[in-house]
Amino acid sequence: MIGAGIAGTSVAYFLARAGAQVTVVDAGVHRASDVPSALINPVRGQSGGVDARALDGMRFTWTLLRELDAAGFSVPHAQSGVLRPIPDDRARARFERNLPAALKHAWLSPADAPEPLAPGWGHVLHLPDGGWVDGPAFTCALVQASGAPVVTGRAQDWTARTVTLAGGETLSGDAVVFCSGSVGVTWRGEAATHRRGTLLTLDRAVTRVALSFGAYLAPDARGGVLGATFETPSPTWTPDGLPLASLGWLLGKGAALTDLRGARVTGHWTGTRLSGLNAGPQEGGTWRLTGLSSKGFLLGPLLAAELARELMSTARPG
Repeated sequence: MIGAGIAGTSVAYFLARAGAQVTVVDAGVHRASDVPSALINPVRGQSGGVDARALDGMRFTWTLLRELDAAGFSVPHAQSGVLRPIPDDRARARFERNLPAALKHAWLSPADAPEPLAPGWGHVLHLPDGGWVDGPAFTCALVQASGAPVVTGRAQDWTARTVTLAGGETLSGDAVVFCSGSVGVTWRGEAATHRRGTLLTLDRAVTRVALSFGAYLAPDARGGVLGATFETPSPTWTPDGLPLASLGWLLGKGAALTDLRGARVTGHWTGTRLSGLNAGPQEGGTWRLTGLSSKGFLLGPLLAAELARELMSTARPG
């Protein structure tokens, strides 16, 4: 298994549950899944798009978190809902066209929202089954629950049955699954689309229920966060950083959601997401689960479980 983000650790977990012996190869840097508080939010972006697998993925992720909790692994999270403030009637109509009938939701007036909003919003979409999860704690719990050893190093090359590390060491197995994201495909020299975003950590949660439109506010294990994936898409991964103009943009988006007064910024986290989902067997006999973009925690565990079943059925015909 190459990569220790949500895709790689989920694949490792489900393969181990199926009886496979798994080794995780982890470069230990630039994981987008290390986000301190990730939203589990089925209604995406400012157009309100809903992925065809979003409802199944959301339910699957919450079930997996309950399984880990029952097994004694502590992963801070809360299925406390997500509020999507909507600016006007036209935007609401756009959202309504995308909402599946099976998705539990309610439309509220701004005055009736369970969190105080900044002025100017026309409507609020309440998604009671959404919420947030601590990314590093989630991926760490999956690795620990899988029992997989972790080899710290950068995978330089691989075949269907071998992985060669940058230092020259070669690991062997029955199958190789590539799950390294934005930085991994850049090291590989592959053409792709990458999008960087930033999250500010706050000394307290500004709201108990996550707010999301343009940016998002949510609780986390230590306080709260304000974040967004907003930098211009790039053909390659770029080093972490927070331009001053981006900081001002992010704070402005947060203030447009609710009153930020009294909250103190304690730090920031920056990560780059890879676009273009690629899941399943590849030419040359390897396997892959990459390109989940901002839907890693929404869809990653579900797709990982499906990939693990397919891989195991291929390894054990009949």
